Amino acid sequence: MSATTLDATILGATTFMAREIAEIPAAADAVLAAGEAARIGKALGARDFPFVVVCGRGSSGHAGVHLRYLIETRLGLPVSAAAPSVVTGYARPPQVAGALFVVVSQSGRSPDLVAATEAARAGGALTLALVNDPDSPAARASDLVLPILAGPERAVAATKTVTNSAIAGAALVAAWAGDGDLERGLAALPERLYRALSLDWSAWSADLDGAPAAFITGRGHGLGPLREIALKLAETLRLPALGYSAAELRHGPRASLSAATPVLALRQADPLAEGVDELVRDLTRDGLRVHACGGPLGTLPWLGDGHPACDPIAMLVPAYRAIEAEARRRGLDPDKPAGLTKVTETL
Repeated sequence: MSATTLDATILGATTFMAREIAEIPAAADAVLAAGEAARIGKALGARDFPFVVVCGRGSSGHAGVHLRYLIETRLGLPVSAAAPSVVTGYARPPQVAGALFVVVSQSGRSPDLVAATEAARAGGALTLALVNDPDSPAARASDLVLPILAGPERAVAATKTVTNSAIAGAALVAAWAGDGDLERGLAALPERLYRALSLDWSAWSADLDGAPAAFITGRGHGLGPLREIALKLAETLRLPALGYSAAELRHGPRASLSAATPVLALRQADPLAEGVDELVRDLTRDGLRVHACGGPLGTLPWLGDGHPACDPIAMLVPAYRAIEAEARRRGLDPDKPAGLTKVTETL
């Protein structure tokens, strides 16, 4: 079976969330094959920007963090995270003349994201929307629109829209920076995502049973994805979960770790890998429960090293699958987390 087609019943997909996880490889293939990210990226390469601002909340914000690392490492441009409430609450439009403003949103309908995009455009920024709905208000407020082409997503917990947002952003940067290595990594990603569907991380999710909290850690390109996993634990399992850089975890948060709080460590093969390995060694030596993906200390099933900016995206797949299955085991509905709706509108 190819990376672009998959019968969700093979994975026992009984929920919308499970079906949508199973659709991740095909969705990735669709957004890469469309070529729109590459077209826009090449157009951006013909312009000069003093800095970039990325705007997004929740899962879209985590895809934005992944985009930030790509822009800063491949293009050397500083990237700022927008605070929409500065516009909507404090009525203080930012000074962004000449900058690139990127809004990342699955629905493109949250009023604060739309208002921040409109303010950036009025302030002289070039605005770009990465959205699943190209006819949404955020898209209409933007100069450029990059559809992520994930298709309909019915589960409240976003999965394929998150991976496609990150992939679209990576394809954009690959073309913008002329990074052939990243382009090749992305070309291999749909097949790796397909293979990642078979990885069983239940040893980690089972270890969450009875835990008062959970921690997710990693560095660099893994920061956005690790924060995304923490969010999925919170919304789907109702488990307080915190995502920290491996560097930050050694500071204040280290004091709250114990044998009762499992740690998931994501490790991609790049210059920051040794720092993650050192943390895993230290926490294991101290008697903590650590589950690691990637590298010589990995305890969870993995595919082996691929492109370091793409691997953290692929690591979302077995994490999503484990969380969805654990929710059902606990009698929770992963499609309808308590108190949440699919589209969250904030000001």
